[in-house]
Amino acid sequence: MSVVAYVFGKKGCAKCAMLNRRLDELLAKPEYKSVRKEYRDVLTEDGLVQFCLAQCLNPSRIPALVMAEEAENGDTHYMERKNPDVEDPVCKNSRLHQYIGIQTDYGPVGKGVITPEMIETVVKEAMNA
Repeated sequence: MSVVAYVFGKKGCAKCAMLNRRLDELLAKPEYKSVRKEYRDVLTEDGLVQFCLAQCLNPSRIPALVMAEEAENGDTHYMERKNPDVEDPVCKNSRLHQYIGIQTDYGPVGKGVITPEMIETVVKEAMNA
């Protein structure tokens, strides 16, 4: 099994570019070399289909990061959170409920920023699942 980080974003979105850059920086570290990133542009047909299949993402909270595990045969499925009702002091309202992941919180608390700490929290949770 390998871990895949799916980033959902769109062309021309500064926050999407920032999430991609921050995730790339994290995954460049030796301890995260086993995690592969895939970008899904929601403005393309394939990206939109994958976005809809995730079923838990809010289109007005792009960009988003959802973690998946890939079996040896190439099948992937999103990783479910073990304790979905536990509050997350790092990711707060950006945390996805059902799956291991985050989406942008444009409210007064999150202000639309996905921090490097939030990204690392999500990736570590997926690696330890």
